[in-house]
Amino acid sequence: MRLQKNTSLALYSVLEFASEPARHISAAAIADRYGVSSHHLAKVLAELARSGIVESVRGAGGGYRFTGNARRLTLMDIIQMFEEFAPPLEERRAPDGMTPVDLALGAVLSEIDENAKATFSSITLATMLRLIEKQKASGLAAAGQLAGKPRGVPPRAPRAITRRSPAPPRVRQK
Repeated sequence: MRLQKNTSLALYSVLEFASEPARHISAAAIADRYGVSSHHLAKVLAELARSGIVESVRGAGGGYRFTGNARRLTLMDIIQMFEEFAPPLEERRAPDGMTPVDLALGAVLSEIDENAKATFSSITLATMLRLIEKQKASGLAAAGQLAGKPRGVPPRAPRAITRRSPAPPRVRQK
């Protein structure tokens, strides 16, 4: 499944807002961060505001802020706002005009789409925020290691598995 640009922008934006729900973040700040047009992003944010996921605040210190529930809102809730899911292949063509290859590929592609939808439906924003924090921590730790700063106890190298012959029995000397 390939996500459209609007869908990706919506996910990035919602995750930014949800990471600091009390803070108002401007569309321009998010557009700068992700290198996109603020005009294009404004259309995506307007859709998110219409759905009640974010709130638009005008004036000095305004911007957008998260108003959804990060523990209940899933990635799929956002994705389906911007994506149109194609019907299965057999619904797009007349069944009598389909070859066995068409049917087999259609079945596999439909299953992949259903798995992707199920996965996106099972991941909440709260889960994503934890994953982002984990990635930041590991990224900072890796950056510290590159700069020569210790990161803590390094992982132990795996031991080589070798077969040893049994030790000869010890002989006691008197």
